[in-house]
Amino acid sequence: MDIATNILDLAKSIYSLVENAKANKKRCQRVSKRVKALENLVKSIEQRSAVQPADDINKALNELSITLKSAYHLIKKYTMSHLVKRILMSSSHGDEFNGVNERLNDAFQNLALALQVEHGNEVYKVFELISRQKEDEVDGKEDDAELKRMLAEYGEYVEAMQRDLEEIKTSVSKIVEMLNKPSIISVKIRMIRQEDLKFDQGPPFMTTPTAMVYKGQFCGFTVAIKKYIDPSIPNPREVRSLFEKEVDTMKRFESPNILRMFGICILDENTPKPQYLIIMEYCEKGSLRAVLDSPCELSWIRKACMCLDAAQGLYRLHLTEEKSKVHGSISSSKFLVDENFRVKLGGLELAKTETSLRRMTKKKDNSVMSLCYSSPQLLNDINHTYNKECEMYSFGIVLWEIATRKKPFEGFTSDDLHNKVFKEKYQEPLPPDCPEALGQLIDNCREFDEAQRLSAGVLVDKLCSVVVQLEQR
Repeated sequence: MDIATNILDLAKSIYSLVENAKANKKRCQRVSKRVKALENLVKSIEQRSAVQPADDINKALNELSITLKSAYHLIKKYTMSHLVKRILMSSSHGDEFNGVNERLNDAFQNLALALQVEHGNEVYKVFELISRQKEDEVDGKEDDAELKRMLAEYGEYVEAMQRDLEEIKTSVSKIVEMLNKPSIISVKIRMIRQEDLKFDQGPPFMTTPTAMVYKGQFCGFTVAIKKYIDPSIPNPREVRSLFEKEVDTMKRFESPNILRMFGICILDENTPKPQYLIIMEYCEKGSLRAVLDSPCELSWIRKACMCLDAAQGLYRLHLTEEKSKVHGSISSSKFLVDENFRVKLGGLELAKTETSLRRMTKKKDNSVMSLCYSSPQLLNDINHTYNKECEMYSFGIVLWEIATRKKPFEGFTSDDLHNKVFKEKYQEPLPPDCPEALGQLIDNCREFDEAQRLSAGVLVDKLCSVVVQLEQR
């Protein structure tokens, strides 16, 4: 089998690379160990050369091949010269390894199911959730400690250099600060006491028909505090009950690329008119659409990283688990951008709790702007089932927006959209200077045929490779 042979060759290349890793050694070795476990499954398939593999096995092998290529490019980055410079350009190295490990676990789950591997098998132990999380945490701490040492030494070297190297020194300090800073995910979603919040109830930085949003502080993090106007449910116990049911669901979506929800706070709880606050992560630069409309400069490396961030958020939502789900209303306004240009998927924040606090019910959006993100199938048939493939088309439009900074299908009517997108299978063009590999991925997401669109997981793998290639130019 060509695909199995290709996977085994990739695995050998990864093993060789790992031996030469100069940083993130523990993380690289852990990836190598998990690839080795998968190698045994692939060998068992290769040995059945007389039997044509089932379609699900072929699909799993093809996706594993893509994941291994992504892992190879990631590990290679930490074996090359100018290592410190590369680390400075990739402040989210831990997240990169987490993404590869998630995809390796996906590959194992798919192959194990197809091959009917027994739970007692040694390979299962390698991919057992609790042990994986503990191993990754230990590896991360050891690698980060080593990175701190390396960066501290480099900082001393920078101190002795000329004034034109001050920018590098500042970057080193930022990385060290990032490694020491507690993770936003470490703060549990919970009911929040009023005394734990700090915010000035002056003019809000944003107002909606149902709430006013203020900037504040919670647990050392800058947060957005949404205060509801005349909420419809005056009973705090009912709100608490809804909130507690949603906390476990929100924990499943904890990711650096999904807007963080900290919890809710009830003021004046024992009065006739209690006030309700929802506390969430604050993103300095606002919505992705606002950033694209702004005059700020965005290089192709920056744009590719923003595409990857957004894809990682969507992948976390689409994870191939029993309770995977779709967002339902993907657009550039649903993504937010922090001060470091990291893109985060919003719209997952305590939906039921928040709905209970609104006076007005949310109406279905059938505006032309909303239809711009609808797949050809949805434009042609409003009864078409909304699925992940529909969502990947919507996401392809968002990626096109990042590449062009334009608004999709500007000036089109709903009839224009149906005629162009469904009947003519039209795709809006990308800029001539768009990197070919990035443009191909954007077009793949916007394919007319649902079956031809990339999954979020495969897209993350391929975008990782694109980012690495652009960084090496």
